[in-house]
Amino acid sequence: MNEADLLPILARGEDSRHQFKRGETNADSVAAELAAFANSGGGLLLLGVEDDGTVSGLDAANVRRLNQLISNAASQNVRPPVHPTTENIQTAQGIVIVVTVPNGLSKPYLDSQGRIWVKSGSDKRHVTAREEIQRLFQRSGLIYADVIPVEGTSAADIDEKAFNDYFNRRYGQLPDQPLPQTLQNIGLGDGQQLNLAGLLLFGKHPQRYRPAFMVKAVAFPRTSLASHHYLDSEDIDGTLLEQYQRSLGFIKRNLHHVQRDQNFNSLGLLEVPEQAIIELLVNALIHRDYFTSASVRLLIFADRIEIISPGHLPDSLSTEQIRQGKSNRRNPTLTNHAVSILPYRGIGTGIPRVLQDWPETRLVDDVAGNEFRAVIPRPVTASPEVTPEVTPEVTPEVERMLGVLQGEMSREQIMALLGLKDEKHFRVRYQQAAIAASLIEMTLPDKPRSSKQRYRLTALGRQWLETHPGA
Repeated sequence: MNEADLLPILARGEDSRHQFKRGETNADSVAAELAAFANSGGGLLLLGVEDDGTVSGLDAANVRRLNQLISNAASQNVRPPVHPTTENIQTAQGIVIVVTVPNGLSKPYLDSQGRIWVKSGSDKRHVTAREEIQRLFQRSGLIYADVIPVEGTSAADIDEKAFNDYFNRRYGQLPDQPLPQTLQNIGLGDGQQLNLAGLLLFGKHPQRYRPAFMVKAVAFPRTSLASHHYLDSEDIDGTLLEQYQRSLGFIKRNLHHVQRDQNFNSLGLLEVPEQAIIELLVNALIHRDYFTSASVRLLIFADRIEIISPGHLPDSLSTEQIRQGKSNRRNPTLTNHAVSILPYRGIGTGIPRVLQDWPETRLVDDVAGNEFRAVIPRPVTASPEVTPEVTPEVTPEVERMLGVLQGEMSREQIMALLGLKDEKHFRVRYQQAAIAASLIEMTLPDKPRSSKQRYRLTALGRQWLETHPGA
């Protein structure tokens, strides 16, 4: 680096990657700056520069003293030690020392008093929250949220049928050991308790232990979150597969179906490519920060869809990098098993495919708010093209449900008429599938689990029955 390279950096001012200081005399103060950079993706500490970016410069004696101070602070006042490099840049006003601090590989880095520092804008702050400390350990690969045991759980909390089906599909045989041992062997438990991955993938009632790990979905009639009214809402719980299926169903029932180059009686397509929605929804469920006790939010507005997952992009990963296919497995055990359960490939191609299918999609990494937001614009011309009176393809299960549904009926009434006893099977294969196809609707959409909830045919469902009199 020379003076010509340095001046544009100074002109841009301080930020999370660049810190200006006139000089320094205290090793602990230097150590805090070095630790903050190492914990936050690395950066440049420039000595001999005023806060406003003007060069004050250093003389030869101060250059020697500061280089020694930096060396001592990095090796003796930071734990584990960091390894910055220094470069002396000659300017007209004197020498500027440019200290390059690499992104740390052994986070978290602490100062001599055991404090953890991270960058916060152009300043630094002291980390005290347990969840944030855990995330720093996660970044260094020392701990992952998805393998932390969930207190109070056991193999009895596993949906054994769903697990056996998965195991047989994945490994070509049924488990030949006791369930606790099998779960431990494939990384979903410790032999006694389930870990988070095991609970979320195969738990009977995951939200009993982790109530925040669900999807909160709301559809608004206009473009503002501040609207006093909404069209539809649902708290979507269950396993990750159930959350994915119900979330996709929520989106599909609140978007328009449009006729493009298809004939009149063919199934209308979603106004936004369905595959793009699937990729972003699955990414939110798999790659969210499970050290943060918050729900994934799914918001549908008149002009856009927003899928918001807790946790900003891990480490120094940027939106530009994920656009190009780079990925970072925040939850590697969950990811490893999810490739056989959810429509997920796990090779970093999801976001590039989204941008190919729907280039208008915006990706927002909100570091301050600790969340990642995918914003999917809806076509402004969607409304005139709406053609809800299409003939959807339905599964045999949905066809049976449509055939018995009369007026407004409860879940118990419908199951009795269908001769079904397995509530989960009915919910997934019949109820949710019919709602996703916009063939039936809830009478109380804002209270999906209400004891007074009833189901009825939509206009599309009635039309389907009229065109299929034998159903």
